[in-house]
Amino acid sequence: MDRLMSMVVVGVVAAVMVQSGAAQTVYVVGDSLNWTVPLNDAQAYSSWASNKNFTVGDILTFNFPTNQHNVLQVSNDSYNSCNSANPIGNTITTGPANITLSFSGENYYICTVGTHCQLGQKLAITVSATAGTTTATPPPPPPPPNSSSSVPVFDSFFLTVFCVVAMAFFL
Repeated sequence: MDRLMSMVVVGVVAAVMVQSGAAQTVYVVGDSLNWTVPLNDAQAYSSWASNKNFTVGDILTFNFPTNQHNVLQVSNDSYNSCNSANPIGNTITTGPANITLSFSGENYYICTVGTHCQLGQKLAITVSATAGTTTATPPPPPPPPNSSSSVPVFDSFFLTVFCVVAMAFFL
């Protein structure tokens, strides 16, 4: 009877964890364009970001070939001037690069290779603390029709399953 009661308690705890677990979204920056110098469209990344709702905990995936591009988080001034003098963090030179959005507010990313940033390889987004309250900065013209490559990731679900299996094994 004690074992049955323990299993019920574990099940209830697992159900609560699944319901309260926050989902992350993985965004492939630029979708099929990936992270590269956009041809004939310096606003390509602004257009891409315009219909996305970025939230703390989401992940940006910058797909680029190693040694051809990089990604660096910078301030607004550095973003506007394509200057990497005052970076936020380190330059990521190995692609693909996954960056977890760790704070709300404006986030700016550039490629520091050659004149890539000046040619439009830069991204400005607004990250909200909670889902559904953000828009891209600055607002560009309407984006071309393109499906989002966002993928929900439910880490808490897998953690819950692991905990339930582990507790069932030890009870």
